[in-house]
Amino acid sequence: MQDLQKSHILSTYFAPRGHSRMYALGIQLAQLYLSPFDKLIGIIGEAGSGKSALIRGMFPGLELTNDDDGVYVRPLPLLEQDMERGFFTPHTYHVDIRFENGFTQMSDLADAINQALHRGKRVIVEHFDLVYPLLRTKADLLIGVGEEVVITRPTLFGPEPQEVYNIVYRSLPYRLMAHTAEDLCEFCMPPEELARCGHDDVKHGFVISFPEYPPQMDLMELETKVYDLIRQDLPITYLDENHVSIGGASHPCTGPRIHVSSTGQIKDFHLLYHYVHDMRNKRYLMVGCVGKENLDYLRRLDELHRADA
Repeated sequence: MQDLQKSHILSTYFAPRGHSRMYALGIQLAQLYLSPFDKLIGIIGEAGSGKSALIRGMFPGLELTNDDDGVYVRPLPLLEQDMERGFFTPHTYHVDIRFENGFTQMSDLADAINQALHRGKRVIVEHFDLVYPLLRTKADLLIGVGEEVVITRPTLFGPEPQEVYNIVYRSLPYRLMAHTAEDLCEFCMPPEELARCGHDDVKHGFVISFPEYPPQMDLMELETKVYDLIRQDLPITYLDENHVSIGGASHPCTGPRIHVSSTGQIKDFHLLYHYVHDMRNKRYLMVGCVGKENLDYLRRLDELHRADA
């Protein structure tokens, strides 16, 4: 398996916004890229990017020390290795460097990671870029999460963790804006259409899919309603793992932590003014984009659709 992976440089996937889709991507990445010989797994990405969901998909059953519900494992198992002697010691450790550095010196965290690696353990390190300068070793597998999931197997010649961080840090705002705009579209949809829709991804945007037949919704009118919500600059807050609050109103959401904090932070939102017919999968697609270049992108998408029609 190691020989097969020596030629791997870098792969990129859309970072889905729902937990179940993120878990599924994690399972896929583990099957394609994870080797039993990989001991140091570096994860890079900002808060709210979906790192924890991806890790849970890649390593089912692993106890994360920074639970999404705010429950933190104490004492940190990675720092208690000398106390864990015998047959039932952990094989895999998890550590969130950004959080733990508030309680432990970075050099001590680096020493604990190196100690675990020396003992043949596997260590999954969130915010790997922060501790990398002290580790003196590269990650066997390095994963960045922003608008896209970047997965690479670093060599002596790179890529460096900071390079991966730069990629995902720049792209994450598009993902947050796109997901919030997607929820605003759903917020303005009739309940019967919301109940049957699915989700997909495009660069700097989103896709809402409808099986069998298109909705009876005017997309220009829907866009106008979303514009109005954006102008009101309504707060977006987490309610629970299945809901967000949009201006105080509850809305179902499978990725409730992946949003901008208010609707006014969505920039340059636009919808494609017709549904794209996906004949192969028998569905109709509503496509929306955010960001400065989205009109050119929607125009190209429209041209491609008309050429295939």
